[in-house]
Amino acid sequence: MAGTREKLIHAKRIENLIPLMPFYVIEYIEAKKRARYSSSTLLGYLHEYVKFFSWLISEGISSAATIKNISLEDLQTLSKKSVEFYQEFLENEIINASELETNPNLEPKTRSEDAVNRNINALKSLFNYLTQETEDDETGECYFYRNVFNKIKIHKKEESASRRAKKINSIILNDEEIEDFLNFIKFDYEKILTLQGKKKQQAPFLRDKERDIALISMMLGTGVRVSEIAGLTLKEINFQQNEIDITRKGNKADTVDVLTSSLDDLKAYLRIREIKYPGAASTPYVFVTRYKGTAQPISVRAIQNLVSKYSEAFFAQDEFSTGKVISPHKLRHTFAGDFIKKGGNIILLRDQLGHNSIETTQKYTNLSKKERKAVMEAIESSRNG
Repeated sequence: MAGTREKLIHAKRIENLIPLMPFYVIEYIEAKKRARYSSSTLLGYLHEYVKFFSWLISEGISSAATIKNISLEDLQTLSKKSVEFYQEFLENEIINASELETNPNLEPKTRSEDAVNRNINALKSLFNYLTQETEDDETGECYFYRNVFNKIKIHKKEESASRRAKKINSIILNDEEIEDFLNFIKFDYEKILTLQGKKKQQAPFLRDKERDIALISMMLGTGVRVSEIAGLTLKEINFQQNEIDITRKGNKADTVDVLTSSLDDLKAYLRIREIKYPGAASTPYVFVTRYKGTAQPISVRAIQNLVSKYSEAFFAQDEFSTGKVISPHKLRHTFAGDFIKKGGNIILLRDQLGHNSIETTQKYTNLSKKERKAVMEAIESSRNG
């Protein structure tokens, strides 16, 4: 299957970063490419390594003049205490310091727990490779065996299933909102632009309206990831079977079911695709945008932006709006919650979402707050006879 535009962009960025890296990181990247790690994952890892190696140099832990010259010995002799200091640095660093210089009224921001954990996990992966998978040309042994990152624990908050369900419910569309959101884009968004005097935004909206509806409808009708929908090609749609073929993480080919209503929205877009996007016939990708006068595959970032734009306007209709905005990933959560609430079982949902582990899917099994409330009301009624 063809790779998405994002994959090509990320691959190019990896090429640009590779010359800055020590030889063993270059070997690691090549090994993980062979293991089918995505270019997005590897690019993220490289950014984390730049951060870590730069810290080693700034703290004097490595005497290397540049990242490229950091030696294997520097990593082999790294103390547990030094890594713990680095972990604390990640947790406490003010990441919007440059913005604070020009706007001191902003709130200082630190990394989220997930962001810190991503950095540590990236380093765990590198150290596992160096101590378990490498082979010295002369000795046949691994480059070194002392893995200090085996001693580092990832901080992760424990949450009950009920607490996880409450968090997911707070960031997804509820039963009524799913249809209302799509209808808002179809019938009301243009009116709001008119009322707000945003005439310049009307022409781009009318050009992209069918595409944007189809994009959001397909995500709500399948639960696929934003990268998977961005990479969808025309030949991967099966209208007869209500299915699409997609490329999962790790380049794994998969087939998922699609709601008929979502395919109807997709057909409406495909009918005008080549009219509104000149040159669309020459690209295999379903969802395109106009760039420099011709059709180009739409980017993941563009999809994220348009979902945020429409959701912000949708929730702003509420007199007491809290500024809620949803993302493509929350549309995925929305589909999963709806699937379970409508009687779908966890095994079927796991396959539809493409999870590798059933444990990942289990977080959706306690989403029906209404059902829990109904049970509590029944207990209350029986006890008060």
